[in-house]
Amino acid sequence: MSAFGKKGGGGIKPGGRPAFGVARPMKGGGRPNEPQGGDQFPPLPGEEKPAVPEAPKTAQASAPRGGSTSDAMDRLAERMNAVHNSDSEVGGFEASVHKIKEQVLPRLLERVDPEAAATLSKEELSEEFRPIIMEVLAELKVTLNRREQFALEKVLIDELLGFGPLEELLNDPDVSDIMVNGPDQTYIEKKGKLVLAPIRFRDEQHLFQIAQRIVNQVGRRVDQTTPLADARLKDGSRVNVIVPPLSLRGTAISIRKFSEKPITLDMLKEFGSMSEKMCTALKIAGACRMNIVISGGTGSGKTTMLNALSKMIDPGERVLTIEDAAELRLQQPHWLPLETRPPNLEGQGAITIGDLVKNALRMRPDRIILGEIRGAECFDLLAAMNTGHDGSMCTLHANSPRECLGRMENMILMGDIKIPKEAISRQIAESVDLIVQVKRLRDGSRRTTNITEVIGMEGDVIVTQELFKFEYLDESEDGKILGEFRSSGLRPYTLEKARQFGFDQAYLEACL
Repeated sequence: MSAFGKKGGGGIKPGGRPAFGVARPMKGGGRPNEPQGGDQFPPLPGEEKPAVPEAPKTAQASAPRGGSTSDAMDRLAERMNAVHNSDSEVGGFEASVHKIKEQVLPRLLERVDPEAAATLSKEELSEEFRPIIMEVLAELKVTLNRREQFALEKVLIDELLGFGPLEELLNDPDVSDIMVNGPDQTYIEKKGKLVLAPIRFRDEQHLFQIAQRIVNQVGRRVDQTTPLADARLKDGSRVNVIVPPLSLRGTAISIRKFSEKPITLDMLKEFGSMSEKMCTALKIAGACRMNIVISGGTGSGKTTMLNALSKMIDPGERVLTIEDAAELRLQQPHWLPLETRPPNLEGQGAITIGDLVKNALRMRPDRIILGEIRGAECFDLLAAMNTGHDGSMCTLHANSPRECLGRMENMILMGDIKIPKEAISRQIAESVDLIVQVKRLRDGSRRTTNITEVIGMEGDVIVTQELFKFEYLDESEDGKILGEFRSSGLRPYTLEKARQFGFDQAYLEACL
């Protein structure tokens, strides 16, 4: 059965005047130097977007950031007096296409069988839509040129099968984070900097429907009774949704995108995230089944580092990953991802990370990897590290290796386990081998700032030894932070583990 109904009559009456002119591209009162077609729509096949002339650099932009006290006070005064436009503006070409979409969409839906259309791919649906869109445009007496037809088709397909205005941002490889603050404001992160995105949702109801479509794909729900939801996209990108009444500006969606191309430790080294010696030491640590905790703040690259370290796991090992919302993309053949389950409407049936860790111990894993630990499941992970599952890894939020150890102690104390703090500290010291500290610096770059060994206990204090450290030196004229990675030159305490795998000499040379 065809996905589309019978074509209705209609067309341009003789002498009828098209609403938007004939074969003439639409132009809006957009910003100066804005390329025709805007940033939201790709050029047609075989066409290239016209280049936007680059604004000349001002003397102030090229001046060094450091300097006298008067320079610093001038910058503070400039920031205090700055006026910011908080709403995204969609103008010109995009506004015209969206205006026509609002007229075409209801008539298009009248001609579509939703159940049959849902079985088609985007490409097949686009082919089916093309003649019907032309028919609807003829009924509305609207004439579009080829570029406008192409953009209109794409917007309609995204609206019906995709995530509406978010599709363009999700398909842009330069965008790493998408933050929707209600229907009228969306920010994106590009190269570590936040910028306002040129998209806007029709209204709050439109945005709420997109949010529901995202969370329903993974069996979660979001509404007034459960206004918070964690989900993921098909490519593994992490999504958080919060809706009114908790969000006062309307539905808020936060999407953390992940690179389609797997990130390796060598790539992180080339990006400037670590030095050659640090890269070698981490490769050996991953291959020699050391227990590693990756510590850092939000958006610092903890999950990226964990994915990169997973490349060093032996392909013959069985790896289990446990997460609240599955986002890890391990590069191993024998990998089984597990995901928690939230409670139902009656508050029953929840499966926590702790439950999955206990169950994972019965599944004959070689390594257990936790996406992130936030509570008492930290004790279960330490137990796994001490029961023959060497090489287990996890991430947690902390700003330094020492704070990371304190956070682990506090997490265990948050649970119902009645054991003294000294016993908890001793178990952490005996379980964890390395702490890898990652940090997002203020220029947007992400660096591996510390690689620290956990040696043992001295009294009731956990003793650590720093192998590598990133030291801040200066800041360049364009705001880039300059520094260097320094080795402490100490003999690593974990050298014995490396010797068991035949990497002792290489590990020692990397650390000294």
